[in-house]
Amino acid sequence: MTDEQLLRYSRHILLDALGIEGQERILATHALVVGAGGLGSPAALYLASAGVGKITLVDDDTVDFTNLQRQILHTQARVGMAKAESGRQALSAINPEITIVPLQQRLSGEALDALVATADIVLDCTDNFATRHAINRACVHHRKPLVSGAAIRFDGQISVYDLRRDDAPCYHCLFPEGEDVEEVRCAVMGVFAPLTGIIGTMQAAEALKLAAGIGESLSGRLLLLDTLEMEWRSVRFKKDPACAVCGPNGNGRSGEYLHQSAADRESAAGACRSG
Repeated sequence: MTDEQLLRYSRHILLDALGIEGQERILATHALVVGAGGLGSPAALYLASAGVGKITLVDDDTVDFTNLQRQILHTQARVGMAKAESGRQALSAINPEITIVPLQQRLSGEALDALVATADIVLDCTDNFATRHAINRACVHHRKPLVSGAAIRFDGQISVYDLRRDDAPCYHCLFPEGEDVEEVRCAVMGVFAPLTGIIGTMQAAEALKLAAGIGESLSGRLLLLDTLEMEWRSVRFKKDPACAVCGPNGNGRSGEYLHQSAADRESAAGACRSG
């Protein structure tokens, strides 16, 4: 670690649980952030400021005027710009020493799988179930830890799926694909601006803990926040031994999902939108 890095990250290094060793692990980490919107903005900003060595930022959308209420990566001057590139500019301004890879594309199938394979930690900052399930399958396949958040109206949630562990549940264990789950989007239902900041920042915190190898993650726990009452609830859940994705015969473990037809993959993966 250079003298400049020792100074930049000194407040981390002062933490007994983290120290120089933990900060060095953060510097060596590659984080994949899928979604550069309400959740991805604060998550990516804190990962960059904390020194995550490489951040791949994926979003196929462009900055819209309505995004500025909560998507703090972006500015009014960058309306119309690709969110991934706008995010790169914001993150590089905070920490020019790290590597930022902006990808303006819709990820699905083998492209998503290949990108997850290169990352150490994946942050799901998207806003639809199809994409979340696609990311989860790739993380299960490559045994990558997944930090997943969601925010709509005044309600948020966050959990960690540490798929490096055989006993850890995956996203499908908690939210089985194909069940009758209401799909809601910010563009239709609205979202309280600070809520995305709270959940996105917590995603960064969980990712940094995983990178540094410190503390206890949210694996097996779902935190739910009601910002109108400002109350947190914690729900514990376990791995589903019959899970169709992470179970012994699951398509995630085997990679079987990659052999679907292109049309099926497109339908299953959806777009990497981010509220």
